[in-house]
Amino acid sequence: MSAASTSIRRAVAGACLAASLLLPASAFAAKYDAPRKFGRGLAAMTTGFLELPGNIVKTTKKQGIGYGLTLGVAEGCGRIVARELVGVYEFLTAPFPAPPGYKPILSPEFPWGYFE
Repeated sequence: MSAASTSIRRAVAGACLAASLLLPASAFAAKYDAPRKFGRGLAAMTTGFLELPGNIVKTTKKQGIGYGLTLGVAEGCGRIVARELVGVYEFLTAPFPAPPGYKPILSPEFPWGYFE
């Protein structure tokens, strides 16, 4: 097995572990604090790619399959970039209450929120 394939496997395993640890937290009432902001940033950085299928699903439910496969894809691609950048911001600024009260910047709060 090559070094590149090993590092990819480790990255995917880390992302799955982070998602499995953070997923149950979304089932409870939101308590916005520094650890949640840190986890939200980590989740956004590692699972931001979920914006693509998430926006396809969201647009398809609202406007139909034709819009979902065109506008949903376009919106999802753009929101991947936004999700990743906001994730870095939230990860790095987790100790500070910015925005006030540690409130999420993007909606849904976590990338998998489209599928709940």
